[in-house]
Amino acid sequence: MQKWAGHPFPLGADHDGSGTNFALFTEAAEKVELCLLDDAGREERIHLEEVDGVIWHAYLPGVGPGQRYGYRVHGPYDPDRGHRCNPAKLLLDPYAKAVEGQADGHRSLLGYRADDPDRPDPADSRPHTMLSVVADPAFDWGDDRPIKRPYHESVMYEAHVRGLTRRHPALPPELRGTYAGLAHPAVLEHLTTLGVTAVELMPVHQFVQDGHLLSRGLTNYWGYNTIGFFAPHNAYSSSGGRGGQVTEFKAMVKALHAAGIEVILDVVYNHTAEGSHLGPTLSFRGIDNASYYRLVDDDAAHYFDTTGTGNSLLMRHPNVLQLIMDSLRYWVTEMHVDGFRFDLAATLARQFHEVDRLSAFFDLVQQDPVVSRVKLIAEPWDVGDGGYQVGNFPQLWSEWNGKYRDSVRDFWRAQEGTLPEFASRLTGSSDLYEGNHRRPRAGVNFVTAHDGFTLRDLVSYNDKHNDANGEGNQDGESVNRSWNCGAEGETGDPDVLALRARQQRNFLATLLISQGVPMLCHGDEVGRTQRGNNNAYCQDSELTWVDWEPGAEQRQLLDFTRRLIALRRAHPVLRRRRFFRGSQASGGAPADLTWLRPDGREMTRQDWSRADAHAIAVHLNGDAIGERDTQGRPVRDDSFLVLLNSHWEHVVFTLPGPVFGGRWRVEVDTAADPAVDPATGLALDRAPDPATGLAPVAGTAAGVHGPGETVKAEARSLVLLIREDGLHREAGERRESGSSRQDARPGPSQEGGRRAGGTR
Repeated sequence: MQKWAGHPFPLGADHDGSGTNFALFTEAAEKVELCLLDDAGREERIHLEEVDGVIWHAYLPGVGPGQRYGYRVHGPYDPDRGHRCNPAKLLLDPYAKAVEGQADGHRSLLGYRADDPDRPDPADSRPHTMLSVVADPAFDWGDDRPIKRPYHESVMYEAHVRGLTRRHPALPPELRGTYAGLAHPAVLEHLTTLGVTAVELMPVHQFVQDGHLLSRGLTNYWGYNTIGFFAPHNAYSSSGGRGGQVTEFKAMVKALHAAGIEVILDVVYNHTAEGSHLGPTLSFRGIDNASYYRLVDDDAAHYFDTTGTGNSLLMRHPNVLQLIMDSLRYWVTEMHVDGFRFDLAATLARQFHEVDRLSAFFDLVQQDPVVSRVKLIAEPWDVGDGGYQVGNFPQLWSEWNGKYRDSVRDFWRAQEGTLPEFASRLTGSSDLYEGNHRRPRAGVNFVTAHDGFTLRDLVSYNDKHNDANGEGNQDGESVNRSWNCGAEGETGDPDVLALRARQQRNFLATLLISQGVPMLCHGDEVGRTQRGNNNAYCQDSELTWVDWEPGAEQRQLLDFTRRLIALRRAHPVLRRRRFFRGSQASGGAPADLTWLRPDGREMTRQDWSRADAHAIAVHLNGDAIGERDTQGRPVRDDSFLVLLNSHWEHVVFTLPGPVFGGRWRVEVDTAADPAVDPATGLALDRAPDPATGLAPVAGTAAGVHGPGETVKAEARSLVLLIREDGLHREAGERRESGSSRQDARPGPSQEGGRRAGGTR
C-alpha cells in the first residue's frame, strides 16, 4: 500500500477523488495504526508516522469510498491517571462519515480484564465491533437551499425515523423505517397536509445498542447513545452501510425541503455510548480517554456524570469543542439540515461544575458563521446539580419549555392555583425569556414529547405502566400530571371516551393558539398510544410505531389538528413575534391583551389569586399587534376571544361590551361533536370560508353572538370566537372596518401581568 505524508486537516477520512487523507487527534498515543479491512475481513495495518502537534495523519492514494477502516492506538493503560489505551481494540474514527455494522456486546469490547480492571484485556475486538467507512462526498443537491422559516411561523413535529414510517401501508416494505421511507410521497403528503413546517428528528447520529438491553430482547429505540457524531445511523438506511446511508440521508433532506419542511436534528453531544468506566472501548476511550471525557477530580479512574449515562464529554477541552463544532458545521454545510435540538444542553455549559451559559461552547456557537445562523434549540436541563435551566440560555437559542408542558397539563386537569402561570405560558412565557431581551420564539411549547406519555395516554392513564421494559415499573417519571378521565387505560365507557377525546382537543387547541413555537409529538394527531408506557426508550415494536390505519375517532382528531394549524397559519395574532404589552392602547382601544372573568369584566388581583378559579377568558386584539412585516407594513389581524374552562361543570361566559366588538362567531368549540354541526345535527360542511380560504375547524358551533350575550363553555372545554365586524382577510391582506377602543389591564398589576399575563 502506497503511503504519503498527508495533512493534519481536515480530521477524519477525506476523499478527494484520487485518494483519501486520514487524520486522527490523540495526545495520549505513543503509536497509531490505521487499519484497512477488505471484503473478506482481512486487516492491513499502516503505521501513521507523521504527527503534527497531536494530529496523526497519512494520505493513501487509490483508497476511496466504501473502504472500511479503524484505528489501533498504542499508549499507556493507567486508569488511575485517566489513560485507557489498548491496541487490541479496533476503534472507530470519531470523524467517520459512515459506519458499518453494530457492536454486539461481546466481552472483547471491554478494554479491561474481568479479573483485574487495572490491566488491559488482550482480546481482539475486531470481529465484534463497528467499522468506519470512507464516504463519497458527491451528491447532486440541485437547487436545494435553506428554507430559513422564521420561528414565529414554525410548527414543529418531533418524529422518529423508524417509528413514523415502520407501519405505513403505502410504503414498500424495504423502505419502512428508513430515511427513504420518510422521504416517500405518502409520508410527505401527511406532513404537508397536516401543516407542520419542520420535522425534529430523534437521534440519527450513529448510535450503539446497549448490551444489557439486547440480552433482554430489547433495543435502544430512542437512540440517545451516540458513538458517531458525523455518521447517519446505518440501521435507518435502505441503501446499506457502506456509505449508502449518507446519500440516502441527503436525498431525504432534499425531498423534505422540496415539500417546504425544515429538518432539525436531535443531537447528543453531552456523552457517548462508551458509558462508565465499566463500559466498552469503542472509540474515544481508547483514543484519548483523558482528553475526551470529564473525569472525577482526584479520581481519574471514574467519570464525572451529569447525564445519567455513565460519562460526560469534557467541554473545556479544545479538541472536544472542535469535534462538536466540526460536526455541527458538517451537518449544515454537507447534509443541509436546518437546525439542532441539543439533548441535555445544560451539560454543554458545564466547563467546570456549575452551569454557565457563557461557557466556551456557547461562545463558539455565537461567533460561528455557519452554526449561529440555523435553528438552535436546547433541552435546558441535565441530571447534575443546578441542571434545570429553563429560561437561562443565550439570546440566539430557543428552549424546550418544560414549564409550559407542566402548567398546561395542570390547568386542564383542574389543579388549584394554576391560572397565573397558565396565563403566562399561553402568552409566551415572558417571565422566563423577556428579562434577557428574548422573544416568544425562545420557547418551544409542547404538551407531549418522546419522553413521557403520548397525548392519548396523557388523558387515559393516571399512572405509568412500564412493565414491558423489564425494570419492575421503576423506570420513567412517576409524576406525569396526567388524568385518566375516570378509568385507567382502555375502556368501552362512552362517557369516558368522549371526555378523553375532548381533553385531547383541549390540549391541541391550547398548544396551537399559544404564543411561542408549537411542537407536536408524532402520532398524537392520530391518537397514538403506548398503552401507558411513559419511557418507551427500549421498545422498537408496534407499541411505539405510528398506526397509519386509525379509526373514525382518530381520523377526526387528525382533521381537527390540521384545521387548527391552518387557523394559526392564517392569523398572525396567534403567533406574534413580540410579547404582549398589556398597556393602554391609543384612543381608548382595548389593549393588545385583556384578561376577562366569565362575567365579562376584567380580572382583578383578587381574581388571579383565587385557588379555585378554573375559568378565564382572554381577548387578543388583532388591531394592536404593533409589528411590521418584512416590507415594513403594519401587521393587523382579526381579533379573538378565547374562553377556557377546565372546571368539571359548564361555565356560562358573558361576552364583553361593544368596545371589544359587535359580532362574535364561534370558530372552535372543543366540546362540540367534531364530525357534526351542533346546530343542525348534519355532517359538518367542509366548504371553505370565502374570507379566509379555510374550511371551518372541526367542532365549529353555529351562531353569531353580540356584546353582553352569553356563550356556554361545557365542562372542560375551550371555545374560540373570532370577531366578525373587525378586520377581514381580502387578497392576502387585512383591512380595518370599525374597531373600537378601551383601556384594559393585562392582570392584577403591571408586575402581576408580567407573571400571569405574559405581558411586557
